[in-house]
Amino acid sequence: MIIMPPVLEPGDTIALICPSGYMVPEKAQTCIDTLRRWGYTVRTGATLNSHSENYFSGTDEERLADLQEALDDPSVKAILCARGGYGLSRIIDRIDFSAFREHPKWIIGFSDVTVLHAHIYTHYKIATLHAPMAGAFNDGGADGVFVQSLRHALEGKKARYTCEVHALNRKGSAVGTLVGGNLSLLAHLSGTSSEMKTKGKILFLEDVGEYLYNVDRMLYQLKRNGRLDRLAGLIVGGFTDMKDTTRPFGQTVFEIIYDIVKEYDYPVAFGFPVSEGGENYALKVGAG
Repeated sequence: MIIMPPVLEPGDTIALICPSGYMVPEKAQTCIDTLRRWGYTVRTGATLNSHSENYFSGTDEERLADLQEALDDPSVKAILCARGGYGLSRIIDRIDFSAFREHPKWIIGFSDVTVLHAHIYTHYKIATLHAPMAGAFNDGGADGVFVQSLRHALEGKKARYTCEVHALNRKGSAVGTLVGGNLSLLAHLSGTSSEMKTKGKILFLEDVGEYLYNVDRMLYQLKRNGRLDRLAGLIVGGFTDMKDTTRPFGQTVFEIIYDIVKEYDYPVAFGFPVSEGGENYALKVGAG
């Protein structure tokens, strides 16, 4: 049975941290203001106020300590990762989830946060939120449907999403637990204790900035270890800013995915609004 963290109430505290890459604090201000407007108390972690001079928001020890503090604090009801990037896989095996298991709270984010989603679902069967992060609140995004979908999820409202029909869709219906996230991270977790088991699940995938041949390679990695062959359904989100080699790969990213899963009979939906771009609905990883 999946454990659903409690719905947030007015006045509840959301911790805003950067467990991976560095973020300029000013870029999170609209997010902070919006969360307060929604009625929540916002606590910013040390990693959002970092003096780091490299890619990361702090050393491994600093990022681990900031995340651990938010996980352990019973007054924190949700943890919103301000940005992704890279870094969680460096500390995932050192995180103590004991207090989190006793008092589950929503873990929110996408991209590198896929590491947390996968690890928590695999080990503890606690639902998390693959959802917009701080940057998505800027430039009018705070009032858009995607950031609002995060608000509705935190308030416990039932989600109902639709997307445009795509020519490569394979029709059908599917019922199952929702798992997935960033393709690069899911492939990266293959063979580790954080790897998601996908049999009978509805899997969603998205990615950004990859070469087409690398997407092909990562999908074959998932295919060869059996992660694509017994799905209840597949949701293909946005694959934004894809790159090609000088000598073209010869297929679009959706055509690559279509060919790799064409032997299976489960339904496939292409172009669902979950991505590293502007279209990114809040999805509850582990929800059925």
